[in-house]
Amino acid sequence: MAIPDFQSTMLPFLENLKDGKEVAFRDVVEKLANQYCLTQEERETLLPSKTGSLFNNRIAWAKTHLKFAGLIENPSRGKIKISALGAKTLLEMPPVINCKYLKKFPSYLKFIGTSNEVDPSAEVAILDSSIKTNQTPMETIDSAHAALTNATRQDMLERIKKCSPAFFEIVVIRFLQALGYGATGHALVTGKAGDGGIDGIIREDKLGLDIVCVQAKRWEGTVGRPTIQTFVGSMDFVRARKGVVITTGFFTRDAIDYIDRGIDGKRVVLIDGPTLANYMIDYGIGVTVTKKYEIQEISEDFFNEDA
Repeated sequence: MAIPDFQSTMLPFLENLKDGKEVAFRDVVEKLANQYCLTQEERETLLPSKTGSLFNNRIAWAKTHLKFAGLIENPSRGKIKISALGAKTLLEMPPVINCKYLKKFPSYLKFIGTSNEVDPSAEVAILDSSIKTNQTPMETIDSAHAALTNATRQDMLERIKKCSPAFFEIVVIRFLQALGYGATGHALVTGKAGDGGIDGIIREDKLGLDIVCVQAKRWEGTVGRPTIQTFVGSMDFVRARKGVVITTGFFTRDAIDYIDRGIDGKRVVLIDGPTLANYMIDYGIGVTVTKKYEIQEISEDFFNEDA
């Protein structure tokens, strides 16, 4: 069974509280995970931002919506229980409880910013969006972040493809330095014509006892096996056992298989255009941070008096 969305868990959440007893939120999460027969992998599935459990986040938001509708209460630290209104609601045996159903309660309308007392504003826009898309606010933010990152990645790749060969060399140098190679400034040496395809050499130590050969291909097409074989063969001229081939395009399946099978003790890494763009964004190369957000949520552990 797939991980349920936060709205579909509202009724089961409330039903787990129907005996009227105070229970710890974490216990409700565990009961619901068992009720939905979630596998260990599904329980450990993280939000796209890797900031927490996807299932826990959805249950936490189901709790938030039920609480602001007045159907559950926080009687003591770390504890929740069904309210009188919640008990009455269960007696009516609703087939489903979701955000649309909760709009019958005035306190919930105030929470989502659609009552007469509260004017719709930017503060509730993301909450309204999460209701319409059936995502939690955190999932909505993660989805928006992923869309923005993907757009930046596509733009980055286009910029790299259009830059001059000389500037692409600078991009490659900055990229390798960001990864920790050639950080001393003189470790990357530009190759010369007739070097068998080697565009640069990284000396991993000051004495040059361990070196990495680099080849940079700024083009639209694919890099095939013959090009990789030529590069691998040229590594013998400098007695290198490590190499990196970077392209703004892609590698053919043949080229990838050739590297994957192993090459006489040599290790060669292939980096295609999309991967290069991802690395550049991850390491802050060619991009600027325009805005940062700090998201805070209530700590259930802090308010758990039994812990």
